[in-house]
Amino acid sequence: MVAKKKNVETIANPKSDAGFARSSRATSRDCCQKKLVLVRIRGCTGIRREVEDTMKMLCLTRVNHCSLADESPQTKGMIQRCKDYITWGEVEQKTLAKLLEKRGRLPGDARVTVETLKEKGFESFSELAGKLIASECSLEGVGLKKVFRLNPPSKGFGSIKLAFPRGALGSRGAGINALLERMM
Repeated sequence: MVAKKKNVETIANPKSDAGFARSSRATSRDCCQKKLVLVRIRGCTGIRREVEDTMKMLCLTRVNHCSLADESPQTKGMIQRCKDYITWGEVEQKTLAKLLEKRGRLPGDARVTVETLKEKGFESFSELAGKLIASECSLEGVGLKKVFRLNPPSKGFGSIKLAFPRGALGSRGAGINALLERMM
């Protein structure tokens, strides 16, 4: 029993090397968070309840809906559960600014204009996109809807049952920006 107590103390001791390694990993992970764009590709027929609930939490209730999410362990787990129905990747500021301009909506389905952005304290769409990517503000905090309703992509998805690059599902990395351009 004494040996077990010593192991517990070394794990709980913040001055131990293991404690510093855990805290340094946590801080490096927090400072480098990326903003992900999630797009729903497939419909709801034959979907498991857990997957459907997870997609509701990600605000992906319909096909061609798009939402933003921070890259965190919780989000990665949710994405992993929904990977057979969505595609995702890291968004660029230019693409996000264009998405906000063309597909961003206020409550009541009103379009977002430069005048409404100035009322909220932003000079342009690119400034808002930069602050969203840096996680300095959120869509809800600015007063925008969390979901972007997109058109089907020009020239189609390809196969909606295969993973990227042969099909449309899964992680695209920076390739998500080209898909968003085709869907706006």
